[in-house]
Amino acid sequence: MVQSLSPSTLKAYYNGGIFGSAFSWRKHFKILRKTQITSGIGSHGIGHGKRVFLEGNSNLLRRRDMRVKAGWLFKGSGDQGLDASSERSESSNEDILVFFFQLDLATRVQYALNLEQYDIAQELRNKLTEVEAEVIKQQEAKRGSSSKSEAQDKAISIIRLRSDLQNAIETENYALAAKLRDEISKLEAESLAASAKALVHGNAQYSFRLGQKVKHKIFGYRAVVCGMDPVCCESSSWMETAQIEKLSRGSNQPFYQVLVDVHEDPNLLVAYVAEENLLAPDPPEKGRFDHPYISFLFYGADAAGDFIPIKQLREKYNRPRHEITDEDQDGDAQ
Repeated sequence: MVQSLSPSTLKAYYNGGIFGSAFSWRKHFKILRKTQITSGIGSHGIGHGKRVFLEGNSNLLRRRDMRVKAGWLFKGSGDQGLDASSERSESSNEDILVFFFQLDLATRVQYALNLEQYDIAQELRNKLTEVEAEVIKQQEAKRGSSSKSEAQDKAISIIRLRSDLQNAIETENYALAAKLRDEISKLEAESLAASAKALVHGNAQYSFRLGQKVKHKIFGYRAVVCGMDPVCCESSSWMETAQIEKLSRGSNQPFYQVLVDVHEDPNLLVAYVAEENLLAPDPPEKGRFDHPYISFLFYGADAAGDFIPIKQLREKYNRPRHEITDEDQDGDAQ
């Protein structure tokens, strides 16, 4: 269950203007009821106010062209050319917002149970289950788990087609045999590509951790890692804009979702950055870091100045907890 989160993450973001005036989720979710909160729920300072129960449409996540109208806190100048804005990623921002939505639903379930509103709790739990199932599908496709299954399915199809090919040859149906050979060749190529993708995702090695403070080698801004992919999972148009083909390691390297300090670059909320363009500050950066998502994705900072990801975020990316304590630092100093 969600810990240390506000009772209405998405509502807080909506009221704060982060979603912008054209919050498209409003047409997919309608208010069921409002309950006055008389005391704070979490530790992030927004535990008072109205709770809004939402009835969701799980088909929203099934649409491959889903776009959340997530307006940036600050509007950029729209200048053309390769600058920090070229790595701004609305799809990464959307991914984070969907994650917030999951957390919010889980919090609402617990709140309804605390009030013994069991019918509402069950309804919200059903919605949460639907959303989580769709998110898992998308994550598997993104990380290559589905690629492994796809390769296995294609291998089975190849075996069947080879049997059909043998029968066609034996019956001297050479036109059909030629067609089957072409299908087999195509499936073999697709199976090889799917297997390679699954292998890359399964053996990914990351240089940076969730919650780690990093600095962009080219643009110089400070940021915090909040997500990661073993290879670039952005669209071809985004990769063209960001000139990914000019990177020494190209798109086949880890890419990171990073939260950019609003004081460093107020036009850049969430960026998607190649591993080769990031470095860890030395010595570690312990200064102030401001971003509206920080308190929802991290418990706080450790002794080294990096942020400690919440359990749900670590589970999302299957990453271990990493935290530097004061005792660790004292040991290193000795």
